[in-house]
This record gives sequence, structure tokens and C-alpha cells, in this order.
Amino acid sequence: MAGSTFSVFGADTRIKGDVTASADLHVDGRIEGDVTCTALVQGEASEIIGAVKAETARLSGVIRGTISVRDLVVLKSARIHGDVHYDSLTIEQGAQVEGRFAPRGANEPSVAAGVEALLAAAV
Repeated sequence: MAGSTFSVFGADTRIKGDVTASADLHVDGRIEGDVTCTALVQGEASEIIGAVKAETARLSGVIRGTISVRDLVVLKSARIHGDVHYDSLTIEQGAQVEGRFAPRGANEPSVAAGVEALLAAAV
């Protein structure tokens, strides 16, 4: 894992299970499980069925689950089915969200703390 800064799941990739990445993650395939990473870029044809936790995310595919991201960009092709928790939010006209938007509160643990804990456990 040393030296790795970016991981790509191609359009032909199908994953069942949780994904944890210390690197930035680009997803074009399908993930059935929770995704935790530093930065997530989701392709238009991809689908994530599970919770997403990241410092930053740029979403353009389908997500069915809760999202907790510090800096979130939802592109016009995105289709989100679940609640969204954010610190900073940008939504392009045309994006579809079925869920609630709420700023991340004091009751919700920070994404950075969660990512740091996962990385510490991996060492």
C-alpha cells in the first residue's frame, strides 16, 4: 500500500462488502457495502449501495445510503436515495436527491476521526 495515492474501480468491477481506502478512490463500477475513504470520485454509470464517509466527494452516479462528507459536490447526473450530512455542499441543477440534507452536527463523529481510526487499525 506504500506509495499508493489513488485507487480505481473500473466499470466492470462489482464488489460485495465494505470498502476502506487510505487513498483517494474513483468508482465507476458497483459497490454493495459501505465506502470509507479520504476522497471519493464517483462516475456517472456507477452505483453504491451503502453508506459513504469521506473528507471530500464528487458524486455523479447512484447512491442508496447515507452520506457523510466534509466537502460534497453533487453533479447533475447524480441520483441519491438517502440522507446527506455535509459541512460544505454544492449541487448542480438537475441532481436528484430523495432524502434529507443536514449540516454535520456535534452529535455526529467527524469523518476525519473515522478515517484516521481505520488507517491506524490497518497499520
